[in-house]
Amino acid sequence: MDLNFRKLQASEIECRVAKVTEKGCSLLLYKDARVDQKLLDEHVGVMNWQRKHEIIGGNLYCSVGIYDPEKKEWIWKQDVGTESNAEKEKGQASDSFKRACFNWGIGRELYTAPFIWVSDVKKVSKNGKYAVSPSEKFTVKSITYNENMIDELIIVNSAGRQVYPTIRSDKNEEKAEKKSLEEQLEEKTLPEILKILEEEIRRTGKSVKSFLNYCGVESMDQLNKSQAGGIVLKYNSFPDKER
Repeated sequence: MDLNFRKLQASEIECRVAKVTEKGCSLLLYKDARVDQKLLDEHVGVMNWQRKHEIIGGNLYCSVGIYDPEKKEWIWKQDVGTESNAEKEKGQASDSFKRACFNWGIGRELYTAPFIWVSDVKKVSKNGKYAVSPSEKFTVKSITYNENMIDELIIVNSAGRQVYPTIRSDKNEEKAEKKSLEEQLEEKTLPEILKILEEEIRRTGKSVKSFLNYCGVESMDQLNKSQAGGIVLKYNSFPDKER
């Protein structure tokens, strides 16, 4: 018997909040028991699989059996469940079934999900503890795979706005790049920054005279580190080359 269950589609994957802080929340991807039932029906047929539950060591286990027509026998895979916050027995039964189906390979690709962090989230706070607002829901909009690994993943919120991966506007990207350059300049000495200026003057084809007039100084030596660094950040606004 050669079983190769298909990968889960975006509509079959749900998002669960794992942790909430002042800065945002992390999400986990999961499937529910109905998805497992659906895929078992699709791949082996409604008459060719079964499940059973039993208590072992005080814990509820589920065994999922699939009929092997070649061996003419049932093949079983088993796993244990954990309690649900709502209905203890029902939660354990459902969780043990889902875990047993993971053993068969259903939804196993979810284990390759990246760390999902959402900073744009509606939160409520009580006694210093944060929780996601009940009105805030997250949905997998699209997902693609590279063999058995999640390749691309897009998650949206209740308003349909993409929250993972975070989309940065052009202004935000420019701001981030500028900040990075500012940090680099902060680590450099004045002679190093002046050397960068001289290279930029040559690269842009501008004359030293027009550059000095633009800066309001008579020589490079009159520039301090702060002035020189500020001019590097704004070098694209240098006056045109003198003719």
